[in-house]
Parts: sequence; structure tokens; C-alpha cells
Amino acid sequence: MYQKQTQTEWENEMSVKVIDLIQSELYLDLRYLGVALSALVPKADASLHTFATDGVYLYYSSAQALRVFQNNPKFLTRAYLHSILHCIFSHLWLAGKRDPMLWNLACDLAVEYTIDHIKTPSTTRILSWLRCQIYQKLTDKQIPISAPSIYSMLAEFNDDILSSLYTEFYTDDHRYWQTEEKAAPIRQTAKKQWDKIARQAALQQAQQNGESEEGRQLFATQIRAERSRRSYRDFLKKFAVLREELHINPDEFDFHFYLYGLQLYGNMPLIEPVETREVKKIQEFVIVIDTSESTSGSLVKNFLRETFEILHQREHFFTICNIRILQCDNEVRSDQVITDLSQFERFLNQFTIIGGGGTNFCPAFTYVNQLIEQQAFQNLSGLLYFTDGQGTYPKKRPPYQTAFLFLEDYEESSVPPWAIRLRLEPEEFITGGNKKHL
Repeated sequence: MYQKQTQTEWENEMSVKVIDLIQSELYLDLRYLGVALSALVPKADASLHTFATDGVYLYYSSAQALRVFQNNPKFLTRAYLHSILHCIFSHLWLAGKRDPMLWNLACDLAVEYTIDHIKTPSTTRILSWLRCQIYQKLTDKQIPISAPSIYSMLAEFNDDILSSLYTEFYTDDHRYWQTEEKAAPIRQTAKKQWDKIARQAALQQAQQNGESEEGRQLFATQIRAERSRRSYRDFLKKFAVLREELHINPDEFDFHFYLYGLQLYGNMPLIEPVETREVKKIQEFVIVIDTSESTSGSLVKNFLRETFEILHQREHFFTICNIRILQCDNEVRSDQVITDLSQFERFLNQFTIIGGGGTNFCPAFTYVNQLIEQQAFQNLSGLLYFTDGQGTYPKKRPPYQTAFLFLEDYEESSVPPWAIRLRLEPEEFITGGNKKHL
């Protein structure tokens, strides 16, 4: 027997079919994105006027999707691919402390540039004059096509230009993107899943024939660029060590048996509570600041303050610690010992840059090795070297894990293979009032 549908039910059913059609059309042009194109679960949201995603769902308005599909189907196809590329390039999880509106524009511009240059039949269209102008500016200034790099360029633009760019490149809604306050576990899991999808897509693209060399390089470069800019907060946890800490472990303490003992024997519990548990926290490590002439003093201070704010959270650090903060250009200029977080804060308030010569990383490692021989450390978690990357690296691997934190792009081949690398963004270490548009 025929069952009548309401208009809403019909729109929901048809919109899902439209999304399936879009996926199939894009797959014919971009087979290396096969897994990515079907990774988001469609979910209707009548409040939207375009697509939106949180890395798990693809949100859409059924009525709006059908209207756009009837009038401008190519725009809908581009919008779908646009949201998928945001996930592949990790834009949803990389905002940090950046200005949300400017970050959204940088991400949209990076994605639209990519779509306009991979040149597939299902997404190709005539470029507007404004797009041609901004794309040419990126080329002339040799700006890497990645959201963080574009973000830095946009910070120099005035409000009128930014307003025009917002209008030109707005494609999808970013309301569901993750923030520090909305770091839901399911979205963290989604980020890891998209990391895998991105790696798989890059591998399959490299093996695929027929695509333009420009499109191939652009896609692979963006994936590498976005993956190299990880959260400094997460990165610092790599230097955690496993140790026992005085703390009741609720997983091993049965309160019912404990209370039963008190009732049975008076003041003698039947089972004593387990008062220690193993936790991964940071206890000992070294921070080396490159104080050569090319390093900015304000950025160094903001980097130290950000580090302090992370360490100030008790779940990341033991109450008693042993931190050495070295300043070094072509020799070690100062050594500050920090044994508790309140002392760290006093140090920051009095901090001044010492140095200004050339850069040589070797003296800092020699100095730390001497400290180890003198038993100044019991269990050194690692060494963080904050630098612009232009210096002489030690040839021998030290007996502790080492990370170079770069403020700008660096030559991969010059960094020793044993060193961990992290490309930082200056915007991550802006404190207090914002810059213009940042």
C-alpha cells in the first residue's frame, strides 16, 4: 500500500541521494580520495545554509541542498569537496589561539586555491578577478599554500580587503569546528582517523596517473605542512615520564571493604587504600633558548610563558620539578634552575635575553652532558631547543630525547635524524591583547 511522505521526509530522502551523487561524481575525478569522500556521516540540520562538519558528520539543510543542486550543482560539488579537504588538512583542529574569523578565511582560501588548481571536470569554473589577484599575490610573495602561512599574510590586510575576501571565499559553515572548550573525545578520535585518511590519500595520489603535476604537488605539500604544525600542548606531553605519585587510585580502592573493616574492628580498616598510582608527567627537562641575533626576544618570552601555563596544570607536571633554562648563541650564556612552578613564574617576570652572537647548538648539548655526569639530573625527560634552525648541529646523538622547535621553515636535510622536529607558529605564543586581526 502506498504510504504518503511529508515534504520534509521527501527532502531528507532526496538530499541524501544528492550527496551520494556528489560523492560518485567526485570519485570519478579524484579516485585517491575514495575513503575520504565517504568518511563523513550525513546529518540534516535545518539551521544551516551550506555544508558544515565537525570531522564526524556532514551537516546540511535538506531544503537548501536541493535548491542549490537545482540551480548550481557544480557549487554544491565544490562545497562538498571543500569540507572534505578541511578535514584532510586538519583545519578543524589547528586554530589554537588564532583569531577565529581570520583563521576561517585562511583555511577557506587554502582549500579553494587547492580546488581551483587541481582542475577536475566536476569542480572547474571560471575564476573571479579577486581570486586571480589574491592567487597571484601568493605566488609573488612565495607564500606556501597552507592555512597557517596564509593566515600570517592576511594579518597584514586592512578591513576592506578582508571583507571582500570573506565574501569571495566563504563556502561552508565552521560552527562545529573544535575549540579548546569543545574538545570532545569523539572529535579527537576523528582527528586521528583523518590523519590516517590523509596519509592514505597522499600515497594513492602519488601512484595515480593522469593528474597534473601542479595538483599532485599542491595536495601533498598541504598535507605535509598541516601535519608539521601540531599542538605544542600535545607535543610537550611527549616528554612525560612514568613515575609513582601519592594519590588514591580509585580503580584499586574498594570503599565497601574499607568501611566494613572500620565497622568490624573499630578504627582498623580491613583494606588500606592504595595511595600511589603510576602517572605520566614531566619531572626533569631542559629548555634551551637560541639567543642569536636572528631570534626575537618577545617571541622567546611568550614561548616560555606558554610553556609555564601548560606546566602550571597539575595533571601535566609533578609538584617538585627540575627544569634548567639555558640561553645559548655560540656558547652557553646563562643557566637558570627551576625547582617549582612558583619559581618559574618569578623567573619569567625578570627574564631578559642574553646573547646576540652566531648560532651553534653544540655548546648547549656539551653543557647538559656535563650536568648529567655531575648527577644534576636523575631522570632527564628531554631537551627542547627553541630556535630559528640556522646553526651547527651536533653529530652524535645525546642520551636523551631532543626536540628542535622551529619558528620558521627549516631545511629538513640539515637536521640530524635523531632529532624530533616541530614547526611552531608565532601566533601560538601571542598572549594578552591580540594583534591587529590576530
